[in-house]
Amino acid sequence: MATTLSPRTAVITGASSGIGRATAQLFAERGWRLVLAARDADALDALAGDLRGRGAAVQVVPTDIGDNAAVVALAEAAQTFGGTIDLWFANVGIGAVGRFEDVPIEAHEQILRSNLLGHLYEAHAVLPIFQRQGRGVFVNMISMVGFAAAPLAAAYSASKFGLKGLSEALRAEQAVHPHIHICDVYPALVDTPALDHAGNYTGKAIHPPTPLLDPRRVAEAVVRLADHPRATTLVGAQNWAARIGHALAPTLSLKIIDRWFEGYFAQAQPAAITSGNLFAPPEDSPRVAGGFRKPLTRRLPLLLAGGTLLAVGGAALLRQRASRTEPS
Repeated sequence: MATTLSPRTAVITGASSGIGRATAQLFAERGWRLVLAARDADALDALAGDLRGRGAAVQVVPTDIGDNAAVVALAEAAQTFGGTIDLWFANVGIGAVGRFEDVPIEAHEQILRSNLLGHLYEAHAVLPIFQRQGRGVFVNMISMVGFAAAPLAAAYSASKFGLKGLSEALRAEQAVHPHIHICDVYPALVDTPALDHAGNYTGKAIHPPTPLLDPRRVAEAVVRLADHPRATTLVGAQNWAARIGHALAPTLSLKIIDRWFEGYFAQAQPAAITSGNLFAPPEDSPRVAGGFRKPLTRRLPLLLAGGTLLAVGGAALLRQRASRTEPS
């Protein structure tokens, strides 16, 4: 994408931990200039110090993505620092677990403000810069939840479905600019600290189901888009099960997931109600991985995905046959 031999510049939001941190490290290894944004200034400074020690040029811009004025300032600072913005990675994502009516409306609003409006602010700030440059890659971090909603995560699901629609609309509008690319990344469940940081309104301890993706695998997919942009990138075999299962039997597949949650919480240990990192940065040490992954064979995720797909597809076919045999 670059037109000169000078280092390219990437802006990464949500850079302090998880996928954002892993992506920053990978871009730094490849000689990119980096502009790192998140709410936690101390975490960003620590990461920047590490990357500078490896020879990377890094600027830190503490930013609340839910504040449009702050996002505009981030874009201006990035352009001043790098001269150009070659890739913008809209990576912020927060969430809360709980029945819709049990989650405070303020929490729902904050999730939508960060996950949906925040990404919209980012696109609105950088696309005019891309147009003036004649090039640029906007990477929108979505989720497999953008294909199939997650019970007990209504606002999160709404934000991810919204991001999918946002990208599709932007992609159509930017089609007149052949070197401007809107790229979506849909990872399956990833082993990041975000799983510990989510708001929890269930009153029960939450442990994510396996298998979980390594955040570095998602980071590699993001970095590849800089040179090989594509509209949609799925990471993780579970994505296909979710996508096809939802297409075959959307109501049934979600009921199965909801029943699984009910069984899980029936035996889970009690835990305090918490808003997590919805309204303030987490207090623990920033890191790439959440530490939830367990040793798995390379084939197990595929087997699980295939089994889920077969179960949902089979159930859908049985229901279809049953409806045909019912008397009218």
